[in-house]
Amino acid sequence: MSTSQQTDPLIGRLVDERYRVRARIARGGMATVYVATDLRLERRVALKVMHGHLSDDQVFQGRFIQEARAAARLADPHVVNVFDQGQDGEMAYLVMEYLPGITLRDLLREQRRLSIPQTITIMDAVLSGLAAAHRAGIVHRDVKPENVLLAEDGRIKIGDFGLARATSANTATGQMLLGTIAYLAPELVTRGTADARSDIYALGIMLYEMLVGEQPYKGEQPMQIAYQHATDSVPRPSAKNPGIPEQLDELVLWATEREPDERPLDARQMLDRLRDIEKELGVFPHVVRAPAAAATRVAVIEDGIDSGEVTKIMPGSFTAPVVTDTVDNATRLRRHARHNAGKGAWLLTIVLVLAVLAGGAGWWFGSGPGSLVAVPDVAGQSLEDATLTLAAEGLVALPGEDNSRDIAVGQAIRTDPDAGTRVEKNAEITVVISLGPAAHEIGALAGRSIDAATAALGEIFITASGDPARYFGDSPAGTVISARITPPGGGDRQDCTDGCTALETSTVTFDVSAGPIPDVAGRSVADATATLAGSELGVTSAEEYSDDVDKGLVIRVEAGEGLQPGGTVTLVVSEGPEPVAVPDVSGDTVANAMKRLRDAGFEPGTALPEIVWGIFTVSSTDPKAGSLQLPGTKITVRSTG
Repeated sequence: MSTSQQTDPLIGRLVDERYRVRARIARGGMATVYVATDLRLERRVALKVMHGHLSDDQVFQGRFIQEARAAARLADPHVVNVFDQGQDGEMAYLVMEYLPGITLRDLLREQRRLSIPQTITIMDAVLSGLAAAHRAGIVHRDVKPENVLLAEDGRIKIGDFGLARATSANTATGQMLLGTIAYLAPELVTRGTADARSDIYALGIMLYEMLVGEQPYKGEQPMQIAYQHATDSVPRPSAKNPGIPEQLDELVLWATEREPDERPLDARQMLDRLRDIEKELGVFPHVVRAPAAAATRVAVIEDGIDSGEVTKIMPGSFTAPVVTDTVDNATRLRRHARHNAGKGAWLLTIVLVLAVLAGGAGWWFGSGPGSLVAVPDVAGQSLEDATLTLAAEGLVALPGEDNSRDIAVGQAIRTDPDAGTRVEKNAEITVVISLGPAAHEIGALAGRSIDAATAALGEIFITASGDPARYFGDSPAGTVISARITPPGGGDRQDCTDGCTALETSTVTFDVSAGPIPDVAGRSVADATATLAGSELGVTSAEEYSDDVDKGLVIRVEAGEGLQPGGTVTLVVSEGPEPVAVPDVSGDTVANAMKRLRDAGFEPGTALPEIVWGIFTVSSTDPKAGSLQLPGTKITVRSTG
């Protein structure tokens, strides 16, 4: 394994929890291709990963996804299969058919010029695959030898639909004009438009290159080559290679006419002419096999960007595939038919008549007045683009509206009738355009249980954003205290505690009650601390005098605003009643002293009978005046006559 292979961070990585990357195959301007193992289906695949610096570019991402969709629509043995497309984090990827072998460009580099049987074999397969694309309404736009794969087992396939577009979207301006300049049709150079006939022109240039061993136009600058495409006519291949039959000469000239209207309409028409030439020359497609030495090589097409960076092939020597004498069933049938062509002329006449009748009926019901048109799929398009797509099929668009949680505002959700439905030409098709998510009135959420509130919002496709915050309060545990809703795509939150109007696919953030703080008044500090710890609360303590709570017991719990589990509260602990200073009653009559001491909360006493309290005066008290004593303390009053 090379150093670059060893340092590639994707080697050995599991992509999207399904594809184990084994080795790097190729690198182009847009993506790198790896051989990987699909762990789910236990098969080897080619994994095409978009370069990281392009992952944020919506244009390139769109082309990447377009490649998957365009190729996935085709089911033809001569088109490279695309199995999957996805996103793993910021990495966009395609999963394609794994084809060990080489490209047509490799074969041309090795042999320079191909034999007539090789050329016919390859062109027959490429035209078959491209005919399937044109029949599905797809223009490839980047036909070139780098995009033709020659597998070891004899299969020939065309791939890389990264520039493909529907035939109705045929404008190719700006970045869309990315095809390799050597195969660019004149109309792409002069007008920036392309259709199936632009692919035919590229096929004609490729056919010329296979027969002659070089391209018809050369220049030091790309614009020089483009100018020749727009102004010159492609010369006959036989001028460079006299061994080329006249029929193939004419096929190249027909395919490379400067005016699109003078070329074959599509790959099917060109393939039919090639099949006629095969019969005239007695040369038919053979099985093309790559030798065993190529077993360790994998050919993967470029990504379609004219970056000047060609596809890189894994190192190792190889020998170009050769046309073998092995014939397939189709070849045997054609040879058998040719040997017996002279038999049964009357049967041929009947067959021709039936074919004409069948063709006429097919024209009447397929393209003539009796035809029906399949409604195209316009989902995701703007109303303007959908109108153009329908108009290209002879259909009239009518605007409609509906809410959608998945389709962006202003894009088509569906059509009525549905896509694929066959209708008469000029039929009116309603294009339902997305108004975005629907709005709903939401009642008050405060006071409801968190489970009930979450379920109610879930019914209108509003989901909770993370776990709710919990706060201690008077409400029962699990009750919603407040709710705030964030609209789809972000933006300012709105308070929905007492109800609001919100869009589907919004998110909601809840605050819920953790229940009241436990009542531990009158308990010991140890008991209160244990109870509060059970509610996930820490404790600090403070003391104060209390006439009502015994010393050492909790008077109350103090907590700040917004207390959450894990917070801390203060236990206020009783120090008992507050001490009082003994009043100084010296000099007062015993009667006044007794009253003042009682009013201060003490229990005064004296040896004198009450009848003489008004006569005697106080000399002192015990405890003495000014000392701090607890309320209820007994005070002895001493007197003089």
